[in-house]
Amino acid sequence: MTGFSADGRLIESFLEMLSAERGAAENTLDAYARDLGDYRGFLVERRRTIADAGSDDLRAYLGALEAAGLSATTAARRLSALRQFHRFLYAEGIRADDPTAVLESPRPRRALPKVLSVQQVDQLLALARQEVDYARLPGDRLRAARLHCLLELLYATGLRVSELVSLTVLTAKADERFLTIRGKGGRERLVPLSTAARKAVDLYRVVAAEGAESTESSPWLFPSHGESGHITRQYFAQELKGLAARAGLDPNLVSPHVLRHAFASHLLAGGADLRAVQQMLGHADISTTQIYTHVLAERLKQVLAQHPLAG
Repeated sequence: MTGFSADGRLIESFLEMLSAERGAAENTLDAYARDLGDYRGFLVERRRTIADAGSDDLRAYLGALEAAGLSATTAARRLSALRQFHRFLYAEGIRADDPTAVLESPRPRRALPKVLSVQQVDQLLALARQEVDYARLPGDRLRAARLHCLLELLYATGLRVSELVSLTVLTAKADERFLTIRGKGGRERLVPLSTAARKAVDLYRVVAAEGAESTESSPWLFPSHGESGHITRQYFAQELKGLAARAGLDPNLVSPHVLRHAFASHLLAGGADLRAVQQMLGHADISTTQIYTHVLAERLKQVLAQHPLAG
């Protein structure tokens, strides 16, 4: 069975097998028919048939899907349909080989992290500091000073939120220029502290000492009455979103993790060494850190696209 006219019959035979032997649902059969019909149309344009299409034809087809803007997930689904189809042809003796056997499934692109601009981070920091100054009640002043301290520390160090909320008093006191952090896998790293972060810690300690909840009575820098003994990640995230709303920013775009991304991206944009940023973030593999270089590249593309000569 050869020629362009035979391709339709091969697809029909495959769909009949799916229905009779596997009990495929009507929607499933329709999806396979659409995918295989698209593949058949592509081969017709290349003057190739399903019976003689090779792995190069299949690679070209996947490339055409990508060029058309289809997601890697959709392309992988199409390839799955083609694999089953060609295995069927091989099992039935219609083809002597399976051209899909040497192909790798398209991998979804890693989503780029959300990043706040330097101006947006400055808005958050400025408002957090103002709220400390404007608070009148001791409880409000303590809460504002704690949030300001958390925010300054996070943006200055890029700590994971779990590392941040569980900082101990001894860790913060050991050396005012650095924090010694025990991260994932028990790996320790030194993280430098900015002058602004050190001042925020000092202010928070003063405010805490003035109130009933002195940090000196707990091993944690940010104590609470909860089971862990320190504030939770969820509490800090809620407080941060509230601050973002008051600063006129979209709360959905602001989270502790986004501030960690901002720390890394802004460092790299300022010329920091990738290895140094990897060390501060506590990434075991530098490929994890390299995602931030992709963020910078995407932003550069957007800037260049607005250039008067871009067209």
